[in-house]
Amino acid sequence: MTQSGTLLDQLNPVTRIAIAIVLSTPLIITLDWLSAGVALVLVIATALVIGFSASQVAKRLGLLLIVAAIAGVSMALYGEQGGQTWFRWLLIHVTDNSLWLALAVVLRVLALGLSALLLFGDVDPTDLADGLAQVARLPARFVLGSLAGIRMLGLFTDDWRTLGLARRARGLGDTGRIRRWLSMAFALLVLAIRRGSRLATAMEAKGFGGTGPDAPVRTWARPSRLGRADAVGVLTAAVLVTIAVAFSVRFGTFYWVGS
Repeated sequence: MTQSGTLLDQLNPVTRIAIAIVLSTPLIITLDWLSAGVALVLVIATALVIGFSASQVAKRLGLLLIVAAIAGVSMALYGEQGGQTWFRWLLIHVTDNSLWLALAVVLRVLALGLSALLLFGDVDPTDLADGLAQVARLPARFVLGSLAGIRMLGLFTDDWRTLGLARRARGLGDTGRIRRWLSMAFALLVLAIRRGSRLATAMEAKGFGGTGPDAPVRTWARPSRLGRADAVGVLTAAVLVTIAVAFSVRFGTFYWVGS
C-alpha cells in the first residue's frame, strides 16, 4: 500500500469518496468565481495542514493547469454574453460575462481536480475494494471483478513494451509508425481479452463467483470499518464548501448553473 504520510491515511477509502462528493456537489451546481476561488484556497490550506508538502500540491496543480486553461479559453470565447464586448469575430464573442465565467471555470477545475488528486492519488485498490464491499455494501462479485481488472491495468505497459521489442526483433519496428501502432493496439486488445478470460475462469474455480442463497458467506482478510476520523473528514469537507458558498452569497456573486 502506498502511504502519503498525511492524515488522509487514517480515513477509510469509502470516506474519501464521500468527501469528494461533498466537495464537488456545491461547486458543480454553482458557477461563480468567488466560491470557486475560496474553495481552491481552502483546499490548498487544508492539504498543507494535514501533511502534504507545498511541492506535492504544486505538482498536482501543475497537472491541472492545461485542462483548466483549455476550459477557460473555451468559456471566454463562446460563453454566455453580457456586459462590455471586448472582441468579436464570427462565433467568437468575448464579453465581461464570458470572462468572469471563464475565470470561474478555471478555478473550479483547479479546485475539483486538486481535491480529487489529493484524495485518490495514493488509495490502494485492495483497501478501496474492501471498503466498497464491507462499508458501502456493494456486491462482492462486482467489487472483486473490478479489483482484478484494475490490477491487470499495470500489465498493459509491460505488454506494450514486449510487443514493440518483438516487432523490432522481426525487423518490423522501424517504419510505418501509424500502421505499427494500430497493429500493436489490436494485438494488445486480443491479449487483454485472453488474459481476462483466463482470470475470470480462475476466479470462478476459486469460488469468487458464488451467488444465490446457497453461496457460502464471504469472509474478508482485512476488515474495513469507519471511525471517528472518518466523521471528522466528512464534517471538515462540509465546512469548507459551506464557507466557500457563504462567501459568494455574502458578496453577491452567487450564480446557479442554468440560471
